[in-house]
Amino acid sequence: MKVTKLLLRYYPPGIAVEYVSSTTKESFKAVDILDLPAIRDIGVRAQQLRRDEPFLSHLKSDILAGALQRLLDRHAQAESSRKAGDRLLTGSYDRLCKVWDTHSGTELLTVEGHKNVVYTVAFNNPVGDKFATGSFDKTAKIWDTTTGNTLHTLRGHTAEIVGVAFRSQQQMMATISMDKSAMLWDVRTGRELNKFKGHSAEIISLDFDHSGNLMLTGSFDSTLNIWDLRMERSLHKLIGHRSEISNAKFDFAAKRVVSGSLDASARVWDVNSGECVCTLRDHLEEVLDVSFNATGSHLLTTSADKTVNVYDADTFECIHKFVAHDNEVTKGAFHPAGTHVLTASRDKTARLWEIKNGRCTQILEGHSDEVFSCAFNYDGSMIFTASTDNTCQLWRNESS
Repeated sequence: MKVTKLLLRYYPPGIAVEYVSSTTKESFKAVDILDLPAIRDIGVRAQQLRRDEPFLSHLKSDILAGALQRLLDRHAQAESSRKAGDRLLTGSYDRLCKVWDTHSGTELLTVEGHKNVVYTVAFNNPVGDKFATGSFDKTAKIWDTTTGNTLHTLRGHTAEIVGVAFRSQQQMMATISMDKSAMLWDVRTGRELNKFKGHSAEIISLDFDHSGNLMLTGSFDSTLNIWDLRMERSLHKLIGHRSEISNAKFDFAAKRVVSGSLDASARVWDVNSGECVCTLRDHLEEVLDVSFNATGSHLLTTSADKTVNVYDADTFECIHKFVAHDNEVTKGAFHPAGTHVLTASRDKTARLWEIKNGRCTQILEGHSDEVFSCAFNYDGSMIFTASTDNTCQLWRNESS
């Protein structure tokens, strides 16, 4: 076995390697390091990892210890600015954005300045000292998390902004718009860096790969684009869906992309070749959301047919079909440790499912209208849900 690449995942923390062996051309394995904050002796933890994880035994101890040190340094950077997961960001049709304390549920900040709906929001994790908002007023804004002051107003789109995302490890962010374009911005200056045009209809999904060198966009034109940000061009146009894209995501290693569509299918694509490697047709109605888990070993799909499917990302075998919601399942999310799946539905509830046995372990009831979004906090101990009843609710994960 020969290790060809070492990859670090900062949040949630983990280490992965790409390797080749006599029996396989190329393989990928990963391990979570969820005890990262508690590590006191890096050398001892590195030796333990080499002993417990055979694929890491091929790394020299000093290389593995150096990787752990980089993870710890990034964790300390986040802690010095904003403890990961202790803040929640919400945007609303009331044109406001609010920052909340996730432990107490109290409102910390309300920022205003947009002239229309605040449709999309994002922190610059893992540091968390800034956040971005995107609005139907065709602008995006960058704000200071502590003071709530506007740092920059980003102008350049000619239609509603429906997605914002910060580029990992770098001072850049992207916006997508109903004007069929994606734009890249300098976070420090607010200056436009590039505008990407390649779709013939509205862009509605946005993702960066782990390195921040690739950007993924999905559109109502039923296609996706993988953009090489270093070359400033489209690397691949992914064609195959027969209806609008609902969402699309990179896996951790940026080797594959999963996309969902209103054509009732999900597709998995090879990033290097741009080819579709598998089409998943197990749903009867529109696929509304897709996602990989943190290591890329599993993926999920949610659908208007009221079900959720969890797949082995290597074999594409459907290992679980979750059936319990009474209406469309609008959103899905993996627990940071990969042990559970969280789902949101138009039936006004969210549910927590255990991947090991497929059992529903918690039903979150309390909203008076459809739940359109759900998420875990950093360590998976808390759950957040957002609803068209104009509220966001915080829940304790009873499985933690």
